[in-house]
Amino acid sequence: MTVSATLAANEAIAARRAAGQEVLALGFGEAGIPVHPLLAQRLAQAAAGTSYGPVAGIDAAREAASGYWTRRGLPTDPSQVLLGPGSKPLLYSLLYATGGDVVLPKPAWVSYAAQAELIGREPIRVPVPEGEGGVPEAEAMEAAVRQARRQGRDPRIVVVTLPDNPTGRLASERSVKAMCEVARELDLVIVADEIYRDLVFADGPFPSPASWAPERTVTTTSLSKNFALGGWRVGAARFPASPLGERLREAVRDIASELWSSTPMPMQHAAAYAWSDPQELLERVAASRRLHGSVTSAVAGVFANAGCEVSAPQGGFYVWPDFEPLRGTLAERWGIATSADLARVLLEHFGVVVLPGSAFGDDPRSLTLRVAVPGIYGESDSERLAALVAAEPAAMPWIAETLDGLRAKLAALTA
Repeated sequence: MTVSATLAANEAIAARRAAGQEVLALGFGEAGIPVHPLLAQRLAQAAAGTSYGPVAGIDAAREAASGYWTRRGLPTDPSQVLLGPGSKPLLYSLLYATGGDVVLPKPAWVSYAAQAELIGREPIRVPVPEGEGGVPEAEAMEAAVRQARRQGRDPRIVVVTLPDNPTGRLASERSVKAMCEVARELDLVIVADEIYRDLVFADGPFPSPASWAPERTVTTTSLSKNFALGGWRVGAARFPASPLGERLREAVRDIASELWSSTPMPMQHAAAYAWSDPQELLERVAASRRLHGSVTSAVAGVFANAGCEVSAPQGGFYVWPDFEPLRGTLAERWGIATSADLARVLLEHFGVVVLPGSAFGDDPRSLTLRVAVPGIYGESDSERLAALVAAEPAAMPWIAETLDGLRAKLAALTA
C-alpha cells in the first residue's frame, strides 16, 4: 500500500509551497470553504464532552440524520443509522462485514479499490455508461459478475457514487434503476456513497439507489463536502429496513466497537445540528453549490478550449478532462504516453497539481485527469467568503486570474 493519491497530492502541494515553488493546487478533494460560525460555535460548546458515547452514535445525531434522509425522500428511522469518524471507516467496515469481492465503477474514487485490497480482495471494475459516472453499466456489470462467479470468485457488493468523484457526473435515473435490477437479480449489496448529494447543481429528482432497491442499499454521507468539514471526521450510514439491513448494521456496529469505539462526542453534537437542516446552514450549502457549479463549469471550459474532451460537471467540485485528442502532440513534445506521464509533466514543468486517471482505475494508457477546483477559490478566508457570496464566483478577480493562468499553461503544454 502507498499513501492515498488524494492525500499524497495534498502533501505535494504543501511541500512545494514550503519550498517557495509555484503551485496551482488542483489535486486535493477538499471543499475549500471556511467553517460556518454557527457550526464552530456548536463544536466549541460540545468540547467538554470527553466521555465515550454509544457505538452507533448518540440519539440526537442519529435522529437528526434520519430526518436529513427522510426530508430527501428516503424515510428513515433512527434505528437504521450508525455514525462513524468519517464515511471512509464506515465504507471499510461495510466491505469487511459483507465479505466477498467488490464491484466498482471504472473510474471510481481511489479509496474504494484500496480498501478492498486492504482486506485481500481484488476489485472487479466495470465501465460506466457513456457520458455518465459513478455507477457501473448494468449489462456489463451482470456479465462481469457472472464471469467472476464462473471463475470461482464471490462478488457480493457494488459501490456507487452519486454524484461522482472523479468525473463530476450524476448517473441517470435509467442507469441507476438498471443497476439496481441487476444487483437484485445477482443478490449484491449496494453501497451508495452520496456524500456530494447536496451539491448537485441542477434541480430535479435525485436518483438514489435506495429508491429502487431499498431492501439492499446502504447509503452513506458526511459533513465533509456539503459543509466543507473534512477535518472534523464525522459520517453516517443508513441501513435498509430489512433483515439484510439489520444484519449488516449489527455487523458494522460490532466492527466499529473494536476499531473506533465511538465517534468523537463533540463532532456528533455538531452533526446533530447540521443534519437538522437549519435555515442558516441550508443557505450556506446553497451558496456552496453555486460556487462549485460556477467554477467547475469555467474550468471545464478552459480544458475544452485547450482541445480536451470533457463533459459538463453536474455536481461536486471535480472536472474530468480527457487529453486523448491531443495525444500525438503530447507524445511528440513531452514523451507523454499515460495519464501518470501527463500529471508528472504538469507538475514538474508548470507547477499544476492534478491526479492521473489511472489513480481512479482508468486504463493506464488513458490521458484522463481529475481536476479538483476548490484550490482556486482564494488564498485567504476573506477571498473564499467573497467568492461564496458572489453572484458569479468564477468572475471574481483572483479566480479569473487563476483561470487565465491555467489557460496559458495548457496552451504551452499543447502548442
